[in-house]
Amino acid sequence: MFFRNLGNGSFEELIEEAGPGVSAAHCSRGCAFGDFDNDGDIDVLIVNLSEAPSLLRNDVSGNNHWLKVKLVGTKSNRSAIGTRVLARYGRKIQAQEVLSQSSFYSASDRRLHFGLGWETSADLEIHWPSGMRESLKGVTANQIVVVKEGMGIVSDKKSVKG
Repeated sequence: MFFRNLGNGSFEELIEEAGPGVSAAHCSRGCAFGDFDNDGDIDVLIVNLSEAPSLLRNDVSGNNHWLKVKLVGTKSNRSAIGTRVLARYGRKIQAQEVLSQSSFYSASDRRLHFGLGWETSADLEIHWPSGMRESLKGVTANQIVVVKEGMGIVSDKKSVKG
């Protein structure tokens, strides 16, 4: 199944629009989400039973902005499992948490992906498992940032798109 969030509390089904990677019949057991090609959008890897996995590359172009955050714990666990991040941009807030798994036989990208729409920056509030809180103001969109616990942004990388 493949749905688009319409932003008004409802979704529309997009089986045919999603292409043969979704509409073709497979016996599948899990999927992982992540930016496999580091271009700023989320791709999907589907684990199929007794056949090769299916990689659904998201190559839709557009003018929306994004921010990807990789967290590294120092006092908390190094993988930052359990860290919660709030991204504030415009009048919106998104919350995400670093998890160790996400689906049967699958583990998604630990980097947190925030779609920012037309906004070109976001304020981040990071709640580490150790109890430490960090605030990062005006983080520029369309990049991957690495945040180390207690040290703020230690690395950034623009997307391969620009």
